[in-house]
Amino acid sequence: MRLSLVVSTHTARFEAVAYKGNFERDLTRVAGLGYEGVELAIRDPRLIDSDQLVALLQRYGLQVPAIGTGQAWGEEGLSFTDPDPDVRSAAVARIQQHLPLAARLGAIIIIGLIRGRTPPGLDRAWAYEQMFSAMRTCASAAQGYSVRLALEPLNRYETDLLNTAEETRSFVEEVGLDNVGLLLDTFHMNIEEPDIGQSLRLSAARLFHIHVADSNRWYPGAGHLDFAMIVQTLREVGYAGWLSGEFLPMPDPDAAARACIEHLRPLLVA
Repeated sequence: MRLSLVVSTHTARFEAVAYKGNFERDLTRVAGLGYEGVELAIRDPRLIDSDQLVALLQRYGLQVPAIGTGQAWGEEGLSFTDPDPDVRSAAVARIQQHLPLAARLGAIIIIGLIRGRTPPGLDRAWAYEQMFSAMRTCASAAQGYSVRLALEPLNRYETDLLNTAEETRSFVEEVGLDNVGLLLDTFHMNIEEPDIGQSLRLSAARLFHIHVADSNRWYPGAGHLDFAMIVQTLREVGYAGWLSGEFLPMPDPDAAARACIEHLRPLLVA
């Protein structure tokens, strides 16, 4: 297992990102702290100069395990379940626009908040159907690029669609494509999962990526989650992917990023 940190390529409203707003400076800090990777939060890939991005990543020796897409929802309101079919189509198109860059970087594309929630006045079955159709369309397109999609269970306060690992596993199985799997986030798991270790074990076969944050959404070690148990469970089930820090920049970005790697790195080499 290796450690990465979520960095936004541009300024963003989403708070649970350690670094955002000065991309090259942020890469310098991430690499200097010893992280091997950087998970990129990208609102719109059309704003990215991919050649320049690759050059920067090579300069600082960083890999990109995943691309986060939630800013398209947070900044623009794009989602798979919007009542407006044009907005739904735009959300699907946005995921498809990520595919060339994801393929070039060898990155997973994360499906988080862009899936949306049940709109007022419509029922959950309708929203589920829209989400399912969008996921099938996106995943089928992603197969042409050999790109994987990781669907993230989110807590009940953020969406009513796919809150638990079990619900999300069932949905992934229903989608029925090998390039669709799960991203499990320890912050959301602390809210929704009765047994984090058991949920990790049951999800192991389709587990593509991990987000780490403590119970208070600060850096690992700042709350009450047992990361020694989490890392050991992941080791036991054969997970060899990335642990990507997605947490609030508290007490400040540098301190949070440093504390995360100082807490987790000894567990990975134990």
